[in-house]
Amino acid sequence: MEKIERQLREEAARLLAEGKADVVIGFEAGTLPLTAAPAFITKPEEASRLVWNEACGQNLAKFVHDVQMAHREAQKRLKPADRKKKTVAVVAPGCTTRSIAIHLNEKQYGRDEVVVLGVPCTGVVDRRKLLAAAGAEELLGGSAESGRIRVTTAAGEKDIALDKVLADSCRTCRLNNPVLSDAMLGPEAPPKDFEREYEAVDRFEALPEEERWAAFQREMAKCMRCYACRNACPSCYCRVCFLEQSQPQWIGIGQDKSDVELFQLMRMYHMAGRCVDCGTCSAVCPMGVDLHKFLKKLDKDAFVLFGHRAGVSPDEPAPLSTAREDDPEEFVFNP
Repeated sequence: MEKIERQLREEAARLLAEGKADVVIGFEAGTLPLTAAPAFITKPEEASRLVWNEACGQNLAKFVHDVQMAHREAQKRLKPADRKKKTVAVVAPGCTTRSIAIHLNEKQYGRDEVVVLGVPCTGVVDRRKLLAAAGAEELLGGSAESGRIRVTTAAGEKDIALDKVLADSCRTCRLNNPVLSDAMLGPEAPPKDFEREYEAVDRFEALPEEERWAAFQREMAKCMRCYACRNACPSCYCRVCFLEQSQPQWIGIGQDKSDVELFQLMRMYHMAGRCVDCGTCSAVCPMGVDLHKFLKKLDKDAFVLFGHRAGVSPDEPAPLSTAREDDPEEFVFNP
């Protein structure tokens, strides 16, 4: 990790010094132990803030899109002759590069407007799992090395295996290395166990329909509609979300049970063939809603029915964005 961090800082400083990037989006150490926060680096001397470790879990493609859209809005106030493109460099493991590939495929910005600093990923820590493994104690300090995490709490020190606190999305990740990059920092990470990717989905599918629906309702009963999942998702970027539309009004704005469930159902189906399984939505949910299970089900359907993996290539559109004469039709009548 230290070697990758060093290379990352050197490359970020070089891009900024040579004017090849206007901003570098990466991670810096958070204010709490074993946390990382998004960092926006605009000067070469600030590159020393960048880190890359097991706490760097958020999908930064969201910020690439936000920065580009804000820049375009600002450029509209200038004369056409004075308008300039903005180049954004981003630190990107596999899932982040897949989101960038989706942005490129959906024509959100050009390939010349993003510089991808690819990094290998061996998995990121689920904060809830880490706190549970630490005995629900407040973390006073911590460090990670060689697949182990050592935490310090008021009760003393504890050594925890990284594998025990990995995010669920990391356990099922096939593409933990970048699918595209302008500079690859560090060697590729070893692949995960492919055979177990849909193990949890298979168990869920084996349940009777009534039990599956009951499980969905139990999870959505936790949702308080803070919209953190939508706001953090790199594939949620509609200028006007269906939640805010009033003509027609799709759902109410309160905490009615059916409105909450409909919000989650519609958002999930907007992710069909577009979710890269980065786990950011589950990580930011303050109520601990298990969004991963249901989104992974859609991921499996896209793969089984269409042979599609979201974001593998910027040239391959999502299944629901295209039509082919040889599309399978059995699923229409036998979902």
